[in-house]
Amino acid sequence: MLIFYRMKKVVVGLSGGVDSSVAAFLLKEQGYEVIGLFMKNWHDDSVTISEECPWLEDSNDALIVAEKLGIPFQTVDLSIEYKERIVDYMFNEYEKGRTPNPDVLCNREIKFDVFLKIALQLGADYVATGHYCRKASILNPDGSETFRLLAGADTNKDQSYFLCQLSQEQLAKTLFPIGELQKPEVRKIAAENALVTAEKKDSQGLCFIGKVRLPEFLQQKLQPKKGIIVEVPSDVSQYQRVLPNFEDKETELAFHAQKPIYEPTDGKVVGEHQGAHYFTKGQRKGLDVGGTKEPLFVIETDVVDNVIYTGQGKSHPGLYRRTLFVKNEELHWVRPDLALKIDQNMQVRARIRYRQVLESATLYKVDSGLYVDFENMQSAIMEGQFVAWYVEDELIGSGVIS
Repeated sequence: MLIFYRMKKVVVGLSGGVDSSVAAFLLKEQGYEVIGLFMKNWHDDSVTISEECPWLEDSNDALIVAEKLGIPFQTVDLSIEYKERIVDYMFNEYEKGRTPNPDVLCNREIKFDVFLKIALQLGADYVATGHYCRKASILNPDGSETFRLLAGADTNKDQSYFLCQLSQEQLAKTLFPIGELQKPEVRKIAAENALVTAEKKDSQGLCFIGKVRLPEFLQQKLQPKKGIIVEVPSDVSQYQRVLPNFEDKETELAFHAQKPIYEPTDGKVVGEHQGAHYFTKGQRKGLDVGGTKEPLFVIETDVVDNVIYTGQGKSHPGLYRRTLFVKNEELHWVRPDLALKIDQNMQVRARIRYRQVLESATLYKVDSGLYVDFENMQSAIMEGQFVAWYVEDELIGSGVIS
């Protein structure tokens, strides 16, 4: 009796870069039926993302790679979803004085939601991307699987942070073909197989869009509004405050998580700006204030009164905090089976931005959310950014910083 086996079908998000090109090549070599899809995420003339049009070149390169590999290829227009879920969200967050991470959102909302659904409609068993991360699984006693999101083998390129909002359902349908490889190995595979993207530079800027000059981008929707820049000395009274005797751990964590509240009288006016919503904590460029011994850094923005507070030098205490808070509604567990219950805690390593070295921290679950208490002070903890936490090399959860 003849038994026919259907090849597993994988839709690869071909971005026009070397990583996704090699991902598609490896999957075909492994015997999958591979389809290449290019995501077109922008053509809104009312908002100019970039003077360049990188997507045209990227789309062409993706097509050339697909032809070389002998796989079907098409372009899908996700610009409406991208504008609604990513760009509008960015404007709203900056207007509130928060700092969003569009790359994390793009993965959660576009690549592994809208794009994944399109792939499944095409009969795909999986979607695959060129991310430097790995996937593993645990077989449960009932026969079900729990999926694990692991850091990429190339620690220089590990992109697990960008996938920190993925769910078990999304991971179940996802493959990361280059996760075990080093970047030079990926380029070598591309060159040996004459892929046009072999020497192409890595993309920069917004997910699947390209470079963005953020101030000019924001000014297209957020109107300029002149305000003052205040320089706050490093010895103001709130930095010298004596720690109280805390009644309990939650009170202590809440104390360390609160950000300082400044008044213009806390320092001196050193310049003017065109809108507090254009700036973010830790920012140095764009202040246009000279004459200081050390460079000025933004230590806080007040979008209500339209004031930017700054401090001299990278060691200014206003840049640092040890503890942050994530509200329940912004809390996400990649591994729901490891989620903390109220009053439980967990030792982890965490980061608050891509490429940051993982730092030792303790998670504390309280009724209203989760505290992340770092062993060392952290620079420029920004509301709206994502914090992600790991156990060894596995990313198990994340959340939006309040």
